Amino acid sequence: MRVSSRLPGFYQLSVEARLARVADSVPLTVEETESLLSGGLTPESASALVENVVGLYGLPFAVAPNFTVNGRDVLVPMVIEEPSVVAAASLAARLVREGGGFTADTDPPLMVGQVHVLDIPDLGQAEAALYDHADELLIDADQHIPSIVRRGGGARSLETRRVTTRVGPALVVHLVLDVRDAMGANAVNTVAEALAPRIADLTGGRVALRILSNLADRRLARAACRVPHAAFGSQDTDGRLIVRAIVEAQALAEVDAYRAVTHNKGVMNGIDAVVMATGNDWRAVEAAAHAWAARDGGYAPLTRWDQADNGDLSGSIELPLALGIVGGTTRAHPVAAIALKILGVATASELSQIAACVGLAQNLGALRALATEGIQQGHMTLHARQVAMSAGARGDDIQRIADRLVAERNIRVTRAEELLREN
Repeated sequence: MRVSSRLPGFYQLSVEARLARVADSVPLTVEETESLLSGGLTPESASALVENVVGLYGLPFAVAPNFTVNGRDVLVPMVIEEPSVVAAASLAARLVREGGGFTADTDPPLMVGQVHVLDIPDLGQAEAALYDHADELLIDADQHIPSIVRRGGGARSLETRRVTTRVGPALVVHLVLDVRDAMGANAVNTVAEALAPRIADLTGGRVALRILSNLADRRLARAACRVPHAAFGSQDTDGRLIVRAIVEAQALAEVDAYRAVTHNKGVMNGIDAVVMATGNDWRAVEAAAHAWAARDGGYAPLTRWDQADNGDLSGSIELPLALGIVGGTTRAHPVAAIALKILGVATASELSQIAACVGLAQNLGALRALATEGIQQGHMTLHARQVAMSAGARGDDIQRIADRLVAERNIRVTRAEELLREN
């Protein structure tokens, strides 16, 4: 079933009406819609996920419309508490639609397991022994991850790196695995631990660490888009001026780490929200993204924006994205499974492509706001709604009081309480 991501007026609907639109489009079962409204977890099921559970902590689950990725319309689930993020991503996706939507691709899902070997008598002989027995080690690795091998993945190569630390020289053995549609941590850790004794024998050394690396630099996701300059324009503004302002902001991020960090924070607002919605590890994704941004010795933006000769805006992003659609919380958490259903993805690579597009869209949304009305307007409007709710407003009173608070530039709980009493 093809889903249209164009949902005009979606933001103006009630929560129940929005859910009904999504449920009809996907479609979702009654049980799935109830899980979305409840958060999906009970204290008992939460206790099966982490230790020492004493309660539950809720976050908003939103849907961003307007996305077209590789010719397919996508409704994007996002879990985030920050105001304006979902709106900015949705607006940017609508602008990108006018240029044909996003294109995206990914590298094969290769992950690296590290085996750290110390006290080696002869590093050269140790490396030679490992390469002589590489085929044997890779065959052995596959025996420990049969489900990955059945899906077409498995061990692909063995590499060595010599390092010198403050405690002496060491050899780091990299075991490179194709993990298919898994994020891959469990498979990689299993292989690293299983092969450690044999690696110690072959090198004559002592194995210390045996664990995956979250720097998934062989598992890059890329996305690109083009927006006609007319899409940014209005009766009073030439869209080419806004495109130029966006490129000027990009250029600053390329030379100034203070700006680049904020620039990339906006990118990760979008990506993390998708990663969280689908039950993936946002902390691993964040660590890899920032390491990638610093790979050349400085800290650089993850995106690139340029103005074409005709005034149009072109953008791109590239970063490591190790995401999965099988195993772990992606299936154990019922709402994560629903998020994957809403996305309609069949592979982890497709999920990574969409996440990269959302990161690019969110960055565009933030830069467009900075180039026009400023970032605070949207933030303050939603902040005013939160203040109104804190003061006790409910239903239609929330927006009414929020509008007054913004108009008066007095977004305080005490003023919201006064406005409530006036009614």
